Amino acid sequence: MATNRRISRVAELIKREVSQMLLHGIKDDRVGTGMVSVTFVDVSGDLQHAKVYVSIYGTDEAKSETMAGLKSATGFVRSELGSRVRLRRTPEVIFIEDDSIERGTKVLSLLNKLEYERSPENLTAGDNSDEGDEFLE
Repeated sequence: MATNRRISRVAELIKREVSQMLLHGIKDDRVGTGMVSVTFVDVSGDLQHAKVYVSIYGTDEAKSETMAGLKSATGFVRSELGSRVRLRRTPEVIFIEDDSIERGTKVLSLLNKLEYERSPENLTAGDNSDEGDEFLE
């Protein structure tokens, strides 16, 4: 069993190497249809499995094509990791789509909309008189 520090170091190393492969190594055209970035790598405690979370920017069709390309390139990615990273056993690689950036963008746009609606320029004297009445019912 590896220590937490070693697990995090291996995860960062895998993240860096897979990011480099996405830029220069993977020749599958489907991977290039969407902008892809590695957001997080989760390595199991025994260093046998690595979940690679990728964020894909583009249409839903481009996202599905890119994920299909990544899933077909897992063997290549694992063999490249084996040659680039010095580990006893190269971990199994699983690509998972990460939509946290999109969710964060939605939350930020909602917060900006709320801030705009509550700004003093957009409030009139009549709007404030009914404030809180819906909670009294």
